[in-house]
Amino acid sequence: MGFILSLVFVLLVLSLFLSKVKKGRAGELAKLFRVLSLVFGISLFTYWFIKKSTVRIVDHSVSLQLINKLPQALDFYLIKVNSIDGSRSLETSHVGRIRPEYFRVEYLNMKNSDEYWVAGYLGKKNLVYFSQHSVPNKNMDQMIEVQNYINQSEKLSAVAKKEIEEDNYQNMHAGIWVTLNLLLIFLNLVLILRKRN
Repeated sequence: MGFILSLVFVLLVLSLFLSKVKKGRAGELAKLFRVLSLVFGISLFTYWFIKKSTVRIVDHSVSLQLINKLPQALDFYLIKVNSIDGSRSLETSHVGRIRPEYFRVEYLNMKNSDEYWVAGYLGKKNLVYFSQHSVPNKNMDQMIEVQNYINQSEKLSAVAKKEIEEDNYQNMHAGIWVTLNLLLIFLNLVLILRKRN
């Protein structure tokens, strides 16, 4: 996603500079490039926002119901341990903040995995819950009730903490690109509409 966001950024910045070219064949080509860049940017973000907003039900997946029984709201993360050809990789996803006595349902594609970890944060940096879970039967859905502040493995929780910090950094980095691109889309849209009136 980072490459696509930077490509959209470059196209939109070029469109801003090309807004100065107004006359002749070059002006017509510049206007066409600006309109196409704007349509591409708007289409990409529309697709991305719809994809992020829909329920992520995955075919052949295991559903996980995560219930917070603790007296405080916790911010939960899932880390799926993937094994492909003997190499291990970790896939992090943010479940969200779950209030006491509430739950969240996630759908995990366990095709290349039979293990996942659950990490719960109180605040931004305080890891107060960590558990490791195996999936022996991929046809049965999972349910986890978080009832205690526990850390099942100091070693694995340290690895999970690094993965979560890296994922949060990548999300923040992508958020900056998204914000810049949306600002450029707005500026380009205003310039195109103003010139037509």
